Amino acid sequence: MTHISGEVTIDAPVEEVFDLVADERNEPRYNPRIVRAEKLSEGPVGRGARFVAVPKGMGARGTMTLEVLEYDRPYRLHNVVRSSYMQVDGTLTFENVDGGTRLRWDWEMGLVGPTRVFSPLLALIGPGWERQNWMGLKQYMESSRR
Repeated sequence: MTHISGEVTIDAPVEEVFDLVADERNEPRYNPRIVRAEKLSEGPVGRGARFVAVPKGMGARGTMTLEVLEYDRPYRLHNVVRSSYMQVDGTLTFENVDGGTRLRWDWEMGLVGPTRVFSPLLALIGPGWERQNWMGLKQYMESSRR
């Protein structure tokens, strides 16, 4: 497993950032690597909610499932993501700072199955991918507030 963590400050209220991130269906809006996301479970987004997301260029074999294990609005999300090639377990925390939000991510990521041999690459490229994802969220949220 590879540990990946970081943070970004977003000029938007903590509740807005949390709500946008907690609903996986929003990810294609700010992450160009995700082409489609759908909610699988019934009811509101919260603990136990399940989603499916499809990464760009991966087709059905790349389909990822996400489950919300902990939902403490607007402060903390604990998610697990599984696919045929990867598993991710981690938390997102949201902190109110100077009228904005500090978003922190803390993931344990691992490649599984035949892709496991590429695990050393995950340690090199994973942090940049995650940072790019959350910078996309920052840009999306801040540009929609103008």
